Amino acid sequence: MMKSDQYSAVADRQVDIINIKGIEDIGFVQQDSVLLSTQSPEETDQCRHGLYFQDGERRVDYVLTYQIKKPSGSRSRRHSSRLTDNALTRSLRSSRAPTACAARPDPEHGRADSGSDHHEDDKRLRREEFESNLREMGLELEKDEGTKTPGVGFVKVHAPWNVLCREAEFMKLKMPTKKVYGVKQGGNVMEKIGTFISKVTDPLHPNIEEKRSENLKHLSYPFSREKQHLFDLSDRDSFFDSKTRSSIVFEVLKRTKCTKSKFSMGITSLLGSGVYHAAYPLHDGDIDGENVEPNDRKLLYEEWASYSVFYKYQPIGLIRKYFGEKIGLYFAWLGVYTEMLIPASLVGVIVFLYGCMTVNDNIPSMEICDTRRNITMCPLCDRVCSYWSLSTACGTARASHLFDNPATVFFSIFMALWAAFFMEHWKRRQMRLNYEWDLTGFEEEEEALKDHPRAEYEFRVMQKTLKKEHKSPKTAKEKLTCKDRCPAYMTNIAMMLLMISVTFAIVFGVILYRISTKAAMHMSSNPTTRSNVRITVKTTAAIINLVVILILDEVYGAVARWLTELEVPKTDKSFEERLIFKTFVLKFVNAFTPIIYIAFFRGRLVGRPGSYLYVFESYRMEECAHGGCLMELCIQLSITMLGKQLIQNNLFEIGIPKLKKLIRYIKSKRSTFQEEEREKKLQRYETDFFLDPFSGLTPEYMEMIIQFGFVTLFVASFPLAPLFALLNNIIEIRLDAKKFVAELRRPVAARAKDIGIWYNILRGVAKVAVIVNAFVISFTSDFIPRLVYQYMYSPDGSMHGFVNHTLSYFNVSHFQNGTTPMDPLFLGFSVDICRYKDYREPPWSPTPYEVSKEFWAVLAVRLAFVIVFQNVVMLMSDIVDWMIPDIPKDISLQIHKEKLLMVDLFMKEEQGKMQVADTTTSGGAEKENASNHSPLLRPRSVSHTQSNSY
Repeated sequence: MMKSDQYSAVADRQVDIINIKGIEDIGFVQQDSVLLSTQSPEETDQCRHGLYFQDGERRVDYVLTYQIKKPSGSRSRRHSSRLTDNALTRSLRSSRAPTACAARPDPEHGRADSGSDHHEDDKRLRREEFESNLREMGLELEKDEGTKTPGVGFVKVHAPWNVLCREAEFMKLKMPTKKVYGVKQGGNVMEKIGTFISKVTDPLHPNIEEKRSENLKHLSYPFSREKQHLFDLSDRDSFFDSKTRSSIVFEVLKRTKCTKSKFSMGITSLLGSGVYHAAYPLHDGDIDGENVEPNDRKLLYEEWASYSVFYKYQPIGLIRKYFGEKIGLYFAWLGVYTEMLIPASLVGVIVFLYGCMTVNDNIPSMEICDTRRNITMCPLCDRVCSYWSLSTACGTARASHLFDNPATVFFSIFMALWAAFFMEHWKRRQMRLNYEWDLTGFEEEEEALKDHPRAEYEFRVMQKTLKKEHKSPKTAKEKLTCKDRCPAYMTNIAMMLLMISVTFAIVFGVILYRISTKAAMHMSSNPTTRSNVRITVKTTAAIINLVVILILDEVYGAVARWLTELEVPKTDKSFEERLIFKTFVLKFVNAFTPIIYIAFFRGRLVGRPGSYLYVFESYRMEECAHGGCLMELCIQLSITMLGKQLIQNNLFEIGIPKLKKLIRYIKSKRSTFQEEEREKKLQRYETDFFLDPFSGLTPEYMEMIIQFGFVTLFVASFPLAPLFALLNNIIEIRLDAKKFVAELRRPVAARAKDIGIWYNILRGVAKVAVIVNAFVISFTSDFIPRLVYQYMYSPDGSMHGFVNHTLSYFNVSHFQNGTTPMDPLFLGFSVDICRYKDYREPPWSPTPYEVSKEFWAVLAVRLAFVIVFQNVVMLMSDIVDWMIPDIPKDISLQIHKEKLLMVDLFMKEEQGKMQVADTTTSGGAEKENASNHSPLLRPRSVSHTQSNSY
């Protein structure tokens, strides 16, 4: 067979076809060169799409890009007329110099790049060495520098069959065997129910043809080259799909090293140092246009990424097939979360409607709105504010009842149990997916062992080694220790505290804005302005908080990434977990600090008339409205939640890609039509190069976790939160789908059996939500004071007189100097006694203005309610957790059945081997007997054996 690697010239294009040779005992098969001059028109059209090599047969599994200088005309002519290079000559060169590919460049390249600087030469030499090592690993490469993308060269990578088999065995990939068995859906009754539900929900399923029946499943087994007969290899081209092929190639790329000098550099280091510009697998094809061949990407775009199918289920199986298990699990979790929001939204709407229907029967709000009572309230601010009538707060009191009613307590308990049901439902769904996706035997530790060091970590280790070598030439293999990372850890702690302090400072600044704006509006001569002071100040302050939150979210995201990079984590998994922790802490504090202030601190650090608490000796701390701070909490929560979802989550995700595309059009100085025509002529690997790189799932999960916090943490004050979250998620699923399918490069498929650290964060938020809602009901709403009054102080057991019971008396002559209203006759009469909301003794009491016994009674009931509510709800959640098994019963039975079938399959295989061995033994014995009965043939047979031994 031929033993030379041939470079075949391709007309009008700078393409190197590299035919790889290998050794048969490690899974390589020698191949003859392919002449491209005999391509058929169909093959030429096929490879023009960029999905195949120039021979039109070998599929591009991965692409590496690098920057190149525009070649001169002489080089192009020399390049196109390059002669065949002999593999034996190159192997002799390699034997003389261990790093020949790194230290001795190709003479042709040397003459062509003689004018380039040393840095570019070094990058080129590293690429040559790395690509040579890839060829030794069995991969096939094809270079393309004559593309329509100036300054960018492409290296197309193809993994032949033997490499795929070898790596699949190393990676322990479970592949479907020939054995097919039936999957039982349960008993007869459950089977009938399942059939009925499937028929009813059939219009909600995407129009995707399944290759096999839902009641049949292939028995899967880790791929082994010795047991290839177990697998259906009738169609080798489709046995390993494109997702699996790219993940196998990526594993080889990570394991292959460029050993220039004494430091090894993998693909991550080469990407980080600029030797390669990008590395990515290709999408399966186009999603629109004329004569587009059917492919999984186009199917996902039509049946998943389109807003017209928002009411349908997601094709989770196809998502996993195209993007891998990790991304498939994210969208499966997002789908389960969105489905679970439907009952929560319905109950929330019912609670809100209950408040609307009972607002006219609410006795406290009726007493506030009764103008005949003529209750005069103390001024809300010093000097510029005057006395006011309680009946003017009628609108606020009625609105507060919409969210502060007995049904909100029930809704808080319901949402706590809903969170527990959601967690259990997801665990069961996750186990079902693990079974369907053959991940039941997969362990994260196996993936951790293959997790290679990051480029930044290798670079820091290299720097440390170089410093040590200056002191002592003989040094052991270095690694980064806690001592090396100590400055980074200290910086992390200081910066995290600083960022949290910035959040607190901004919240305090908004407080000052509210106080000063309220005073300024009370000084206005416009009666409309003065009558709408409260709603104006609340709304504008909430909008300011929203804008600040949106800005700081972006800042904190960048700061968290910078701090994580300072720590130089060794692996990508460690980097991701540290980044998630920092980002979650900063963004959680940023989003919920203003809400926590309104819920638990506002109106409690005020003081009383005649002895108010001041900030900077001039700003009086703000009070809650008479209906309590729950209404203001609802306004802040709704504006922040809706603003983040509409502006940050949707507008940014839609608008920024459109803006980038517009800028690209402007920079290219082409019309939209010309740009689209140019993109149509690009190869697949060129088109994917212009897509945005995949940056991980952390932003997607973080967005949903913060939303989950809005839905659960303060749901007692805003029962419509699940409804708005549901509407947002319906759009978010299709928006993320379109982004993954059409706007991002195809990510490398990653295996995972769960959503990782995010599940623990969800459980933590759900537990904290129980405590937070207990305090909101107890201390922020008037639920407990109403309860105490009705059962302890009401003469007839009704709520009549509740408003008067919660108001204390103040003698206006006891105001501090300089705080008396400038217009004491604002109401048209002189005021001697004004009222304020608190439980204090009247001025004629022996202990004037001291807290009354009612205050202590209400406080004791509030604390008792918090303890009882927290423990009862958490106990109920634990009961739900205990009653619902993590693994569905049918899945447990199927997993057990698979094990038995696997044992049976191997037993039959062993029996078959034994029968073959017995047949061979008996056949050999018959031959021996025949030879014993034929003595004339015996010497000739011995002679023949002896000649073969020589």
